[in-house]
Amino acid sequence: MLSSFYDTKNLKGDLTGGLVAGVVALPLALAFGVQSGLGAIAGLYGAIAVGIFAAIFGGTATQASGPTGPMTVVSAALVVKAIELTGSVEAAMPIIILTFLTGGIIQMLFGFINIAGYIKYFPYPVVSGFMSGVGLIIILLQIFPLFGMVSPKNTLKVLSDMPLLIEGFNRQALVLGSLTVFIYYTFPKITKAIPSALVALIVVSVVAYFLPWQVPIIGDIPSGLPSLKLNGILDIDSSAYALVAEYALVLAVLGSIDSLLTSVIADNMTKTKHNSNRELIGQGIGNMVAAIFGGIPGAGATKGTVVNINSGGKTRLSGVLHGLFLAAVLLGLSGLAAHIPLAVLAGILIPIGFKIIDTKGLKHLLAVPRADAVVLIIVLLMTTFGSLIQAVGIGVILASLLFMKRASDLGEKGLEVGTLAGFDGEQPWKDEQELYNTFKDQIYIKHLYGPLFFGFTSHFQETIKALSPEVKALIIRLDRVPYIDQSGLYALENAVLDLEKRDVRVVLTGLQEQPKDKLESIDIIPDLVSESETFETIEEAFEYLKNHFKL
Repeated sequence: MLSSFYDTKNLKGDLTGGLVAGVVALPLALAFGVQSGLGAIAGLYGAIAVGIFAAIFGGTATQASGPTGPMTVVSAALVVKAIELTGSVEAAMPIIILTFLTGGIIQMLFGFINIAGYIKYFPYPVVSGFMSGVGLIIILLQIFPLFGMVSPKNTLKVLSDMPLLIEGFNRQALVLGSLTVFIYYTFPKITKAIPSALVALIVVSVVAYFLPWQVPIIGDIPSGLPSLKLNGILDIDSSAYALVAEYALVLAVLGSIDSLLTSVIADNMTKTKHNSNRELIGQGIGNMVAAIFGGIPGAGATKGTVVNINSGGKTRLSGVLHGLFLAAVLLGLSGLAAHIPLAVLAGILIPIGFKIIDTKGLKHLLAVPRADAVVLIIVLLMTTFGSLIQAVGIGVILASLLFMKRASDLGEKGLEVGTLAGFDGEQPWKDEQELYNTFKDQIYIKHLYGPLFFGFTSHFQETIKALSPEVKALIIRLDRVPYIDQSGLYALENAVLDLEKRDVRVVLTGLQEQPKDKLESIDIIPDLVSESETFETIEEAFEYLKNHFKL
């Protein structure tokens, strides 16, 4: 009977994957809960609810979901705003719970109306700038806790209050926090079998417990099953409705992007295909359940998902077990968790913040088109020091306006700006006909038309994935591509990397000045595609491939 809906061959892998993913999630759930301003218990409640229900109802079999850095930063900003409006955490809770609940409902609606089909059009500089800003926020807000002090509520205040660190810091807390960071970074050199964050959490917390040091700790964590937290959500003042709507929408959009990006990573690792709309519905349900019990919202967690897959997880049972493990911790070990120093959690979160920063995008700031770099920096600065919501909105508007300007300029020059053609039904050009007919089962040609920009990159990557496994080489013709932006550069880079793993040779022809300059500036040429594999004409490319494969 069990085998009719579950293959028991996967049970061992699902048990191992779920347990390891839960172990990875535990320190992060506690740390994100504290950073949110609602306490460690809110992080645990969120990790349990989202972990279990997103796995059951979601569209990615191996997804491990829970609180993430971006979602926590938005949640923390909401908590601060709600407290400013009401005067205390207790008075603000109805607003906070209603916002989390509404965010989950919106996310479910996204799944029902196929909003996932549009999220992929977010420009790379906007996503990169936002994520890097989130990473900086996490780092800045954990500096004071690392020194054993209470953190200011916003990043600007952190910077202005830096002089206070000199006189008021707790040396003992700083030692514990620094030791946590040291273990986090060095333990993987010994073994990666045990998550370094968990090792750092346990080792340093045990050391602190037995030393006669006075450092701030998490404090009491409620044990047992949580109670419903819906009291008062229908009685909030009408002045708070705008706040609820604003932050609920941002949580829904950000949670959707975060989850779908992780789903794509899971697809690449497992060679499967997730259901985007179902994934958003599952994440929405998980966040709704988390909200009604006072948990912070979450999304698909990349690190948890990766370790789940690498540890053998194959079905949604692994995600459910990851959540159940955290529930067992809540029921049995919450008293021990209360003694964890806040400096230790800061020592875990600061490296997480650095990991969230998009170093790839920042490293290429001087190499990518100037307009993309400007958008990335504006979004990064607005996210870090201003409004998270306005940062994303202004970033998308700027990127869209810049693209319209580019498209208009190209139109004035008489250039065609069309969608990218797929392999199915794509006809060879006149100069390809003879050789194409001879080698069409071994060599594919991809024609690109017009600028390769953020609106086309998703479709481009899909067509690359549709390549037949029999193909030995792919010729990408860029004769009619006058411009490539940052999203296009990274889409091309990812496509070449994917094809390289499949042992498919990639050659480029007809590169115009701007695309060639940008491909060289971030080392796609010559690191991924050598100079000897770029040609001015298709005839040269065919001659090279004939000699290379001895066709």
